[in-house]
Amino acid sequence: QVQLVESGGGLVQAGGSLRLSCAASGSIFSISAMGWYRQAPGKQRELVARITSGGSTNYADNVKGRFTISRDHAKNTWYLQMNSLKPEDTAVYYCNAFLYTNPQAMADYYGMDYWGKGTLVTVSS
Repeated sequence: QVQLVESGGGLVQAGGSLRLSCAASGSIFSISAMGWYRQAPGKQRELVARITSGGSTNYADNVKGRFTISRDHAKNTWYLQMNSLKPEDTAVYYCNAFLYTNPQAMADYYGMDYWGKGTLVTVSS
């Protein structure tokens, strides 16, 4: 079993900052990629930021320059630093990991996606 647990959401005024954390635990052999997605009311879930095990990152255009994803490999934890928050950043933020649960799964390229339950970020104007 693998669990992803987010923390750090809350209410913040526009222009403020928040830092989200995601801690992964359980049967984890190797995490290939870690990411953050968000879903606003009435909208589809969208990618916010992603970082690979090699350190490559990509961001949604509407958060570039404001959000930064980082990771602590040793702790199987990753973060999303969100600065200059806007009301349109209001959403439930989900952490995601694409990982292998054992060496054979990795050898067979049999990785799986796991999701946290989400943490609400509300940005007031």
